Amino acid sequence: VQLVESGGGLVQAGGSLRLSCAVSGFTFGDASIGWFRQAPGKEREGVSYISSSDGMTYYADSVKGRFAISTDNAKTTLYLQMNNLKPVDTAVYYCAVAYGSDWFSQVVLHTMDYVGQGTLVTVSS
Repeated sequence: VQLVESGGGLVQAGGSLRLSCAVSGFTFGDASIGWFRQAPGKEREGVSYISSSDGMTYYADSVKGRFAISTDNAKTTLYLQMNNLKPVDTAVYYCAVAYGSDWFSQVVLHTMDYVGQGTLVTVSS
């Protein structure tokens, strides 16, 4: 499985960015896939994922209503549309796959099966 993120950058507060994760060697539905982030000096935080068990999308409370996770029709790219960005959203964003249950807990426990190299998002005030 290979996960390659892109789309990070510098944006002003209130702005938008769309992150992309090019996915290969993985079949959507075999495992849950999503995004987590890590700000400097802080623990990892799950942001959003697509569940393999029910196909639903899940979001951290901190991004609900502002971020949206999606895939392309070919299921080769995972996206994270981020709107109304805030300085607290500044972090490295990672695309990740987890075969077990409870995706958000796996983020915190560092038990993800595959993780991309990350892309930096910086939100200025």
